[in-house]
Amino acid sequence: MALSPELARLARGCDITPFRSSGPGGQKKNKTFSSVRVRHRPTGITRIGTASRSQSRNREDALRRVLEELRRRARRPKPRTPTSPSRGAVERRLVSKRKVAEKKHLRSAAEDE
Repeated sequence: MALSPELARLARGCDITPFRSSGPGGQKKNKTFSSVRVRHRPTGITRIGTASRSQSRNREDALRRVLEELRRRARRPKPRTPTSPSRGAVERRLVSKRKVAEKKHLRSAAEDE
């Protein structure tokens, strides 16, 4: 199974190691080296492919996962612009706080009686 040009280019910068996986799948999975571990040398990102019984399909799957992680890390977060509340919003909040404080003050005055 041929890799896409993008994955083939990525594979040249990776260590690809087949290994025997464990878990459900029976004798076929336990005897064959169908699972693949892909380690991207420059960044150290490691991803494995074990879903299929085909080593080439698992290799492609693991390479695709490494590529997704590289793209995720390359994405720049959108810069946050600091904002301040409007004068009206500040005033509304202060009025609300004054009402709550007055209510509490009246409660404590009633308890003192």
